[in-house]
Amino acid sequence: MVTSAKLLKDVFSCPEESNFYSHCLETLVLSHCSNSEVIIEFGSGDGSPVINSLIKSEFDGTIYGYELNNLAWRLAQSTIKEHQLDHKYVVSNGSFFELPKPEAKYLISNPPYLPALDNNLLQPLLHGGADGSEISRKLLSLNYQNVLLLVASYSNPKGLIKYAKSQGYSVANFVVYPVPFGYYSSESKVKDTIKELRQKDMAFYSENMYLLAGALFTKQHQATGDLSQELMKLITCL
Repeated sequence: MVTSAKLLKDVFSCPEESNFYSHCLETLVLSHCSNSEVIIEFGSGDGSPVINSLIKSEFDGTIYGYELNNLAWRLAQSTIKEHQLDHKYVVSNGSFFELPKPEAKYLISNPPYLPALDNNLLQPLLHGGADGSEISRKLLSLNYQNVLLLVASYSNPKGLIKYAKSQGYSVANFVVYPVPFGYYSSESKVKDTIKELRQKDMAFYSENMYLLAGALFTKQHQATGDLSQELMKLITCL
């Protein structure tokens, strides 16, 4: 039997954040997709955000997820089978950057965004590089037409938005949500790093909370508008 303490250590678990990711997926992506759409997901975790979205959505395409953590993958497989979503959500256990992937217009992810000098953390797979935006930048460099990312206000959001623009992306839409510091973001190494980032005008947060944005980045030739400046102002307001 897997205890809740072991799950927190070995598999990412934050119901608030997972529910927000589901909301962003439903409102910013699934509601605008055709029924035959193919979507790629980096870092599926236990699969619960996508599964919850598919249960509530009329989306009839296929989401192909990739998860490196074997325990998280096994939990995802179990829940997918329980809800009979095998035809809509296919999760592979392995590296997103190494496994073959089908063609897709959408890439979605709640990427690792904990800033720290190394990944010696409670959850090493949540490490987002020195400023927390390293994996997000890597995903934006893959040239997908549309990229849905969760962006944390303490993980150099200004630098990430500027990088997205340099890669030809506009912010087509976004949702912002206040999040209390939790189990992973309260780790001393992470807290020390974001204090240093704040001194460099790269992190924005209050004593008890930070902001999390679900941002849909779209290639500029496909975008009908650009909300980059609006997102920048809101996510840096703390």
